[in-house]
Amino acid sequence: MFFLHSMERRVLLHPSYFGRNMHDLVTAKLVWDVEGHLAGDYYVIAVMDAFDVSEGRILPGSGQAEFTVGYRAVVWRPFKGEVVDAVAYSINPHGFFAQAGPLRLFISGHLMPDEIKYDANATPPQFTNHADMVIEPGTHLRVKIIGLRTEVGEMWAIGSINGDFLGCLQG
Repeated sequence: MFFLHSMERRVLLHPSYFGRNMHDLVTAKLVWDVEGHLAGDYYVIAVMDAFDVSEGRILPGSGQAEFTVGYRAVVWRPFKGEVVDAVAYSINPHGFFAQAGPLRLFISGHLMPDEIKYDANATPPQFTNHADMVIEPGTHLRVKIIGLRTEVGEMWAIGSINGDFLGCLQG
């Protein structure tokens, strides 16, 4: 789910950038550092504005200036029980991996409808019910998030396609 979130961050600026447009450079460096990255349990999608840039403080020994910047950003935080659209990218006998934006999901064979089975003889290997559902790399899916786990700079989820309106998306 998407939120507008107010945050604060320390930004360092090298002495070679000191000058007339320092605040613009601090804001640009903030955008470069945080957009598209995992910040705790959410991803920063876009920085809306920087509303509070402090006076710079020179750090002893390095000469760099440290600024504290308050900013608002659009963030995406996936929740347990949320349904997301994803694209399968890797299939193995135990299940498959899918990507929903920056979130990586694993969907186990146990979290699929009973009629869907792994077919190792197909090229590429796939999960199929030998009728209308084929899951192979590149397949667009609707997945329900069962569990979430955050690691350093990365977030993983366990998903399920066992339920109404879940599974392959008909294009």
